[in-house]
Amino acid sequence: MKGAFPIEKFSNLQTPFYYYDVVLLQKTLDVVKAELKKYNYHLHYAIKANANPRILFIIAANGLGADCVSGGEIQVALDAGFPASQIVFAGVGKADWEIELGLDNDIACFNVESIPEMEVINSLAKARNKQATIALRINPDVDGHTHAKITTGLSENKFGINRSQLNDVVDKMRTLSHLRFSGIHFHIGSQITELSAFHELCVRANELQRAFDAFNISIDTFNFGGGLGIDYYHPNHQSIPTFESYFSIFHRLFEPREGQQIHFELGRSVVGQCGTLISKVLFVKKGEVKQFAILDAGFTELIRPAMYGALHHAENITSDEPYEKYDIVGPVCESSDIFSKDTELNKTHRNDLVALYSAGGYGESMASQYNCRALPKSYFSDELPVLSGTECW
Repeated sequence: MKGAFPIEKFSNLQTPFYYYDVVLLQKTLDVVKAELKKYNYHLHYAIKANANPRILFIIAANGLGADCVSGGEIQVALDAGFPASQIVFAGVGKADWEIELGLDNDIACFNVESIPEMEVINSLAKARNKQATIALRINPDVDGHTHAKITTGLSENKFGINRSQLNDVVDKMRTLSHLRFSGIHFHIGSQITELSAFHELCVRANELQRAFDAFNISIDTFNFGGGLGIDYYHPNHQSIPTFESYFSIFHRLFEPREGQQIHFELGRSVVGQCGTLISKVLFVKKGEVKQFAILDAGFTELIRPAMYGALHHAENITSDEPYEKYDIVGPVCESSDIFSKDTELNKTHRNDLVALYSAGGYGESMASQYNCRALPKSYFSDELPVLSGTECW
């Protein structure tokens, strides 16, 4: 994999930085679009996975919509060229100004999560003499079998509306004349690799069809959210996720009514493998029984290992010497600033470059300036340098 990087062009770049393979991103988008076309499905890219302006521009140019969870994300989606008619807005805590931004731009849908939220959206829409299109985010009580911090579809999560609350929600919704009900929204979690969870989600969706028949309410759209995981262990062997298997589950098991649209909100699976965090070795420190490769990147550039105990495959891309074991750590003044332990790298020296793979999703978008560290720049395989930073509006 070392040959995949233009290492000679990296030598003058300030590390750490994010490096994006635009060829892989386009190949991934081509596969996604082909699978969507099979079933006439629709996809809103989850901007929270990566909001880099050029990444967004490429995805928008491929005709996908946008899934936003903040007013800032709505704005960057609009700036990147996503049509407002293809923007959906989710989130358990939408501020008034964020709702107003969506209303003023006539976005496609608000995915609502509570009666108080419905009341506020109705009031703000009334003040503008508008009708807001909404979908109800229902908790299907499906376990995504993923990390506890990124599971979202269980009844005890902060997100969504529980089935036991549905009667009250529907009764309230009927009284709010500035809301137009369009559909049902789900999201059961992130980085889901056991596809059986999506089987169960289809079963719950079919049950909800029948429940809304009893309410005498028609459903125009079923939005199944996202959650499809990527292969962090073997990023080079499976650089494009199993979109065919994922979408075929819904085609086989969900029973749509005539005219219903089926939507998805994938993020990580679209961008995760195209991005790599490139870091320089500051020191190799020898302990009593361990040795540490101390990088100039830390959890400020890639927080997933510290926050979730996540694995990101690491490789020394400048050394061909025999393998040795290292704890790969960052410079942040926290004991949790560790990428991995007992990791095999080619014998490592000061100023070697280490690649941390699968950083395209929730790498740049979760970067912070803790310890007053500067946000890293971003570079693309077809143009060095290009954009920098991760600032959202």
